[in-house]
Amino acid sequence: MDIWASDEDRARTVAALEQHAGAGRLTLDEFAERAQVAHGARTMDELAAVVGDLPADNAGATAATEPSRDLLILFAVAAATLILLGIFIAVIRA
Repeated sequence: MDIWASDEDRARTVAALEQHAGAGRLTLDEFAERAQVAHGARTMDELAAVVGDLPADNAGATAATEPSRDLLILFAVAAATLILLGIFIAVIRA
């Protein structure tokens, strides 16, 4: 029984193709052909065939942790800015 692919599944497959192209495993022409097939895929089996000959990457796990690390750094910078702003306002009013 075939499992229908969602738009998110197709986008995830194209993102994996982008990572493989960036790593030099696919030429731009190969990427374009496979991305076109991925966008037209209806089932998970069709999507699996698009990336089936490429190595399984742990880049997806790394990419999933990078945004949260970036968000943590952004939060730390924003908190430090608010603290400094509070100190500045306290000094001006004193």
